[in-house]
Amino acid sequence: MTEQDLSRFLHKVDQLQQLAQSLEDDEQRRQSLAACTNHNQVVALARRWGFEIARRWGEPESRLHDDNLLQEALPSSGGESERILLEGDRWWLTLINSNEASTPSGEWMSQETFEWVLLLRGSARIRCENPPEEIDLSVGDYWFIPPHRRHRVERTDPEPGTLWLTLHWRA
Repeated sequence: MTEQDLSRFLHKVDQLQQLAQSLEDDEQRRQSLAACTNHNQVVALARRWGFEIARRWGEPESRLHDDNLLQEALPSSGGESERILLEGDRWWLTLINSNEASTPSGEWMSQETFEWVLLLRGSARIRCENPPEEIDLSVGDYWFIPPHRRHRVERTDPEPGTLWLTLHWRA
């Protein structure tokens, strides 16, 4: 572990300890935290109270250079940006950057192409039909989507967001 990684780790532990102490001193705050139903809500609530507990291991602190996929600008909350990195006759490689994004209620995605997804940053939950399935993805997880499988994004992370690398191809 580098000194910088150790320092980040100790800072996060300190933030968590301070957050825990604040819960002992404030019953209303404790109830607000207990009402959270997922990790993203806990992180957002802690941030509103002045605690930074979401930073993940190895995330860079600032933009190093423009050709680094992990340094993509984050879209506004609820938004998503997408850009094609490479493409051929029957395939294309896309980078998708999501910030607390989800598929609108009642809508489903279904495409004509095969799709392979790799999570580079953050986490996401996907819901599928036929067969029904919920998939939780974290950094390094990948997932294959055959053509016409209906799916939707249930949630992605708030800042620093969820970063997806997707490969699409036609049969």
